[in-house]
Amino acid sequence: HVQLVESGGGSVQAGGSLRLSCAVSGYTSSTYCMGWFRQAPGKEREGLATIDSDGDAAYADSMKGRFTISKDNAKNTLYLQMNSLKPEDTATYYCASTKLWIGVCRLGASAYTYWGQGTQVTVS
Repeated sequence: HVQLVESGGGSVQAGGSLRLSCAVSGYTSSTYCMGWFRQAPGKEREGLATIDSDGDAAYADSMKGRFTISKDNAKNTLYLQMNSLKPEDTATYYCASTKLWIGVCRLGASAYTYWGQGTQVTVS
């Protein structure tokens, strides 16, 4: 049973930083994609960044330079470092993982099978 549990959300002033974590358990695929997404009220879920099992990362154009995705295999944890936060970054942030995946990771939510419950980020 795969579980993803996000943490690290909260309230921060504009210009501040947060680091989100996603603890993963029960996962067995050796080749996969993991990603961070967010969803603001009334908006569609937006893909922010992905990272594959080799550690290769990709970002939505709007996130480049401010957000960094990383993972610690020893801790089975995915991270999203968010800097220079803006009020428009306010949303619920989700981590997600694919099943076995071969090829380039995608930012589309439909490619991901396993999802966390989300963590709220509020920027004022």
